[in-house]
Amino acid sequence: MFDGLKDKLKGFTEDVEDDADIEDVEADQTDTADSAAADTEAEASADAAEDEAVEADHESAGATETAAEASDADTTQMADDKLADESDDSGGLGLTGKAKAIATGKTLIEQEELQPHLDELEVALLDSNVALDVVIEILNGVEENLTGEARGRLQSTGSLVEDALREALYDVINVGQFDFDQRIADADKPFVMVFTGVNGVGKTTSIAKLSRYLEQRGFSTVLANGDTYRAGANEQLQEHADALGRKLITHEQGSDPAAVIYDAVEYAQANDVDVVLGDTAGRLHTSDDLMDQLEKIDRVIEPDMTVFVDEAVAGQDAVNRADEFDKAATIDASILTKADADQDGGAAISVAHVTGKPILFLGTGQDYDDLDRFEPRRIVNELLGPE
Repeated sequence: MFDGLKDKLKGFTEDVEDDADIEDVEADQTDTADSAAADTEAEASADAAEDEAVEADHESAGATETAAEASDADTTQMADDKLADESDDSGGLGLTGKAKAIATGKTLIEQEELQPHLDELEVALLDSNVALDVVIEILNGVEENLTGEARGRLQSTGSLVEDALREALYDVINVGQFDFDQRIADADKPFVMVFTGVNGVGKTTSIAKLSRYLEQRGFSTVLANGDTYRAGANEQLQEHADALGRKLITHEQGSDPAAVIYDAVEYAQANDVDVVLGDTAGRLHTSDDLMDQLEKIDRVIEPDMTVFVDEAVAGQDAVNRADEFDKAATIDASILTKADADQDGGAAISVAHVTGKPILFLGTGQDYDDLDRFEPRRIVNELLGPE
């Protein structure tokens, strides 16, 4: 899952690490040269001090005082030189300041050194179908986390870069997350969920998978087919209901979708069913009649959660559709199907940030158990490796 994006992100961290390692070699060479020069200077100073001590025994008290004044002046000048050296004209670290960072086991990552790598990361993210505004958010996060940062000599640069990228990714996908199981447990029953999205993205199958998921956690479910216009929709959902041993509420083809889901809610109330899972007709956000139906369902049923379903492999198209559906009829969360076949990961990275609503689940296969909770930290670890 997301193998293409994994490789691109790995390339970014390795490139920055390689550049920083070159800088470390140069710093080590400088340290060695400086150390040798310091040793030579120390020996010369010791010899000079011994000669001065012999000469001082024959000098008068006045001469001694004059020497002391000269020494004070030299000390003051050295302090001034040191202060000037540690700060450059821009208020940053001067040569001595940077040397101190090296001597204490730290190096600095400068913005101008990082920028070429950020440019490459931008191209890589866009190539993986990550939405532009999400790309910008990630780049800003990485730059903020890295620019001017110091790292211990024994800590790998790759670790620091990965940490910076890890937090930037986490920030853009960790939007509105909540404990789904706890939300169901705490809610008044029945908890009504309505599913929407375009045709053919796995909406009906996702409903069946979620029914299995909920039943495994002790929540009873009833299915409702509000997709009353598509030929074969009743039969498709009935197959899932039979396989799972669930009750399906249906009306004749062409019936009012809101009436079907309303009947499912009444059935749930009469039979102490915890959750109603209502399918709706696949629609585009430009289909006015179908969008009106969805608005009627919202008005009549007042569902507890409206879930947008799309394919992860749709990439930027899924991101755009999620945004448009949210504007046309507010969604509360998303499910992305076919995540196991997605090389790019653009939709998984972008949908939550663009809509401001969390991704609940990823569909990862054809079986009823192939529905994984979308956990932002786990997704980032999937992309960058464990922390």
